[in-house]
Amino acid sequence: MPQKVPPFAELLADCQRSAVHLEMRDVYGVADEDADFAAWKSGQRYDLEDRSSWWNDFHDVVAEAVARGVAVRRARIVSEPVTDYIRYEHACTAQNIAAGEKVRWLPRRLASSLMLPGNDLWIFDEQLIRFGLFSGDGAFMGHELESSPGVVKQCVDAFEAVWSLAVPHENYEV
Repeated sequence: MPQKVPPFAELLADCQRSAVHLEMRDVYGVADEDADFAAWKSGQRYDLEDRSSWWNDFHDVVAEAVARGVAVRRARIVSEPVTDYIRYEHACTAQNIAAGEKVRWLPRRLASSLMLPGNDLWIFDEQLIRFGLFSGDGAFMGHELESSPGVVKQCVDAFEAVWSLAVPHENYEV
C-alpha cells in the first residue's frame, strides 16, 4: 500500500526546532515552476520590493515557522558551470531568504568526500525525513517518509557536512 505523506505545510506546521532541505539535482522539471522558469529564461525578473508579485503560500508557511522559532536552512549541491535551472534558482533565492530561510550552495566538486543520501530531502526536527523522488529528467515522482533513527542520523550528518562546506548565498556567484 502506498505511503500517505502529509503536505509540506502540515509537516512544517508540526515542526518545533529545525527544518533543513538538501537539494542535489542540477535540473528539476516541477510543473508548478514551469511557467516561472520559462518567464525567467525570457528575461522576466521579479521586483523584490513588490512582494505581492512573487510571495506565495510556500513563503507564508516558511515565514510562520521562522516566526515560531524554527530554523529553516536549505543547502544546494550544484555542478559547475551551473545549468540554466540553477541560475534560475539562484535568482529566486532572495525570495526564500525574505521568508526567513538560510541558504548555502556547495559546488559538487567540493562534495566528493561526503556520503550523501540518494534523494533530495527535508528533515524536520531531526526526527522525520521527507524524501523527494524525481525521474532522470527531473520530473517530480512523489515523496516518501522515513523516521528510522539510523537513517535520520545519517541524513542529518550528511546535511551538516554539506552545510559546513557550503558558501552562503550572498557569497555564491553563478
